[in-house]
Amino acid sequence: MKTLYIVRHAKSSWEYNGIKDIDRPLKQRGINDAYLISDVLQKKIETPSVFVSSCANRALHTAMIFSYTFNYPLANIKISKSLYNFSDGYLIKTIKALDDGFDSAIIFSHDHGISDFVNSFGNKQIGHVPTCGVIGIEFKTKHWKDIKNGKTLFTEFPKYHK
Repeated sequence: MKTLYIVRHAKSSWEYNGIKDIDRPLKQRGINDAYLISDVLQKKIETPSVFVSSCANRALHTAMIFSYTFNYPLANIKISKSLYNFSDGYLIKTIKALDDGFDSAIIFSHDHGISDFVNSFGNKQIGHVPTCGVIGIEFKTKHWKDIKNGKTLFTEFPKYHK
């Protein structure tokens, strides 16, 4: 069995003029939501075997907050440039390339593709995944490269807990 948790980065700020998209930080609301949802998740699941984050500031900051909550070493977060680009199905490629030694993984990424992925690979239609939304999906396989037709275990969105 392989278990995947997909997290859309928390709410980012558009306040800063002249900043590149990749460098946009989280808003205070995003920081609060990341602590809220990581705490909810930490009480619900075991610490994932591996944390993988987009290289974008907002995704990495979200991953760092979850890492703190789960007591997962910051130095062990794997940073993926391809999760930021998202062209040509990099979310799927990134997941299918995970080491089979990891039974569970948590991926921090962006809106592009997350909703499509969870609706295609899970068995529950989610619609649009909001910022800091988390979806858990279980796959009956030994190899990440073989994932398909998973079972949606849960959805956790900030609005459920406010």
